Amino acid sequence: MFQFLETMREDLRNARNHDPAARGDAENAVVYSGLHAIWSHRIAHRFWLRGGAWKGVARIQAQFTRFLTGIEIHPGATIGRRFFIDHGMGVVIGETTEIGDDVMLYHGVTLGGRSLAPVKRHPTICDGVTVGAGAKVLGPVIIGERCAIGANAVVTHDAPPDSILTGVPAEVRHRKPEECKPLVDPSLYVAGDGDGI
Repeated sequence: MFQFLETMREDLRNARNHDPAARGDAENAVVYSGLHAIWSHRIAHRFWLRGGAWKGVARIQAQFTRFLTGIEIHPGATIGRRFFIDHGMGVVIGETTEIGDDVMLYHGVTLGGRSLAPVKRHPTICDGVTVGAGAKVLGPVIIGERCAIGANAVVTHDAPPDSILTGVPAEVRHRKPEECKPLVDPSLYVAGDGDGI
């Protein structure tokens, strides 16, 4: 329980770091649907990992959270620390999605599949990636560290670290040196490891 509370505090600091409209922690904890969705997901993911009947409990919780927030995260998805969803409505994250640390999504993002086979069929989003509003990242692609995906881009291929992806279908270009800056201030966070659960 103590670890979960520390993770919540870290998430609240992360919200302030990513959103200039963020005010106080108490207000943010009440009004940020993205925070509610990730907190609920962390609990549902634990249920999912237990297997058996707990997977059903996890799915029910995920659906209830979707009803409340407009954000659908499959309880099987693996999500790292300091994950932030800004605005949030319409975000969909599929079952085999893997998301690293310090990732930010805007509203309308889909991290989806392109296959019905019961295999790894959703994206891997590495550390420090930002995904713009309405973007679709489809299939078991790997998006490298510190990439930025533009609004409404449709990504179906891997991208190397420090890339910018825009368009339909998305074209990849390397970030220019002046575009490379840290998305978060590490001094704001406490030391720790794991996926924030």
